[in-house]
Amino acid sequence: MLDRIVNHRDRINSMDPLSQVFSLLNIRGARCTRFEASGRWSYRFPAKPAFKFGAVVHGDCWIDFSDGQRHQLAAGDCFLLANAPSYVLANDDHSPPQDGIAAFDWAQSDVAHHGGDDTVLIAGTFSFEASDAELLLGSLPRFLLIPSRNASAAVVRSTLNILDLEIRGTQIGAAVLTDRLVDVLLVQVLRAALAQDSSENFGWISALADARIGKAIGLMHGDPAYPWSLDVLAGSVAMSRSAFSKHFKFLVGIAPLDYLLRWRMRLARASLRRGLTVAAVASEVGYSSESAFGHAFKRIYGDAPRRYWRAVEPRLT
Repeated sequence: MLDRIVNHRDRINSMDPLSQVFSLLNIRGARCTRFEASGRWSYRFPAKPAFKFGAVVHGDCWIDFSDGQRHQLAAGDCFLLANAPSYVLANDDHSPPQDGIAAFDWAQSDVAHHGGDDTVLIAGTFSFEASDAELLLGSLPRFLLIPSRNASAAVVRSTLNILDLEIRGTQIGAAVLTDRLVDVLLVQVLRAALAQDSSENFGWISALADARIGKAIGLMHGDPAYPWSLDVLAGSVAMSRSAFSKHFKFLVGIAPLDYLLRWRMRLARASLRRGLTVAAVASEVGYSSESAFGHAFKRIYGDAPRRYWRAVEPRLT
């Protein structure tokens, strides 16, 4: 048991920071759906505090938000929605929006039809535990478009085509393959977003791509138990203490040592869930006493380590 836990910890620590986070996030509910439409149509979808993606397989339409912002969508375009408000997908200004949830029997089918298939979109929704979601959702704009003309679009499009085949297909293992493809697609889209506009701040995601801040995050992730200080982190990336702190907080949204605390507690929570003792976890993430670790854990998750999973586990099953 202990060997499995240690091996898992070592595997996590050997990954790049984005891979580490995806390995620890309890991603679930990534259901994929397909929408086919012809003629004139307009559908409204409700606000949802989740992380969604959408892509136009072929045809075109637009997406309207409640504040009046409209974005045209064409074949090959892919977009992400982070904590999105209600929105309308449509191809006709004169058609009153119908309820996109009530109009189709989503409980029975992952494919919805409005006439033919002149326009086809696929979409999926990720859900996380609330304490994990803010790391990604807090980093991204409400709407992020990756247009087909983007240099990375060809790679994204190839994944979309395979995903679309699996959604429509009936072969064995389709659900497993769909889940894996959605994970791949998410990473590809995040890469493409960073590549297309390095001037836009995507928070923690942008920080990983920043040469100095990304290196500092990598150091903290690579050895979370080390007694990192602001001086040591700043010196390791050849920045002054004040400049490092200011740039880190601008990109990530929190101070460097606050980020380190939160990362340590994410690792601790994962180890506790796998059965490691509180004392062992405390040592693993750099605390010399169970008491100090317990106070830090409660600060982040609102409960003591031993009580935490008794409250959380029922919500995850």
